[in-house]
Amino acid sequence: MKRVCFLLALLGLCLSLTACQAEEPQPADEAPPETVSLTVWGAAEDEALMEEIIASFQARYAQEASFRITYQAQSESSCKDTLLGDLEGGADVFAFADDQVAALAAAGALDPIANTAEIQASNLSAAVEAAGVDGTLYAYPLTADNGYFLYYNKAYFSQEDAGSLNRMVEVAAQAGRLVAMDWSSAWYVYAFFGNTGLEVGLNEDGLTNFCTWNSTENAIQGVDVAQAMLDIAASPGFASRTDEEFLAGVQDGSVIAGVSGVWNAVAIQEAWGENAGAVRLPVFTCAGQEIQMASFSGCKLIGVNAYSKHPDWAARLAEWITNEENQFLRFQRRGQGPSNIQAANSPEVQASPAIAALLAQSEFSQLQRVGGKFWDPVTLFAENLAQGNPSGASLQAQLDRLVESVTAR
Repeated sequence: MKRVCFLLALLGLCLSLTACQAEEPQPADEAPPETVSLTVWGAAEDEALMEEIIASFQARYAQEASFRITYQAQSESSCKDTLLGDLEGGADVFAFADDQVAALAAAGALDPIANTAEIQASNLSAAVEAAGVDGTLYAYPLTADNGYFLYYNKAYFSQEDAGSLNRMVEVAAQAGRLVAMDWSSAWYVYAFFGNTGLEVGLNEDGLTNFCTWNSTENAIQGVDVAQAMLDIAASPGFASRTDEEFLAGVQDGSVIAGVSGVWNAVAIQEAWGENAGAVRLPVFTCAGQEIQMASFSGCKLIGVNAYSKHPDWAARLAEWITNEENQFLRFQRRGQGPSNIQAANSPEVQASPAIAALLAQSEFSQLQRVGGKFWDPVTLFAENLAQGNPSGASLQAQLDRLVESVTAR
């Protein structure tokens, strides 16, 4: 009986000690990690790449936090409008085109970057300039390649052919194929006006535009450019196609040349193989002259939402997305040109035909700085020309309406 009592007492003591241990607080260093929820916006075509980059970020900081990072497709060109529609509900980290940085900063969507000196030292000066407003850096440079140039299939065109748009549409017509360019996008349409002495740009207020595309006094008049575009559109060897339609045509063989950017470099190389060529934009015939086509240039940037609930982690993720290693990975996966100096100077990037073409075109490009009222009127005008001006409306009258709309207050 005594033995039974002893065992019962011992059991009670063990249970008591176990209960005491369970009630003891956990040491501070064993506290569960912080849960960080972040939303990232970027281009739909970047999803696989960004998921890979996000996974490496989570692995790198796994000991410091528990992450729930969601990637959502959002056009870089319209990111500003979507974000400003609901800042507090918008993405924590987002990719956008550099022409939106001033408006985003003015709206309070972006705070100045904390480690400005580090970002400036590691990125190309043009990209740093594009990511700032009045000398203050508001975003992280991601690429330095947001421009366009000419892709062509060497099986159909000689290098000399590729120097003239008019010659190229002639060759394409003879082959029953197409040269493509997107005239539904004012971004590309600028190519015809940019080197003619006809001007467009922002007024000092940073919102409204000036535009002289309807000038009747220039050596090259607005109607001269419009007529040159009509002449090109009249060829069976030309088609106005969106970027997606251009690439689909490359892949099915109907398109043998076109104007696009580095984001299509990998797909075009896969489609054309050793016949894939890339050069600066060609000249086009206008008023009896050969005019070098111009281009808008710019950068893609990564922004951190000033209303993020986890601003420090959002900034870390933005830095991770834009670091040297991941910019080089972006070049390998998507053919996009790095803004990071070390990545841009790597032998692989320097050997890229698309990057070389972009650099050659940079002499004839300008940083895209136009107000919001530029886009729709130019698109309306150019789409009508792409259809051959079916109504027969006066080109001067159309240009006058375009300028009136582009410069509206």
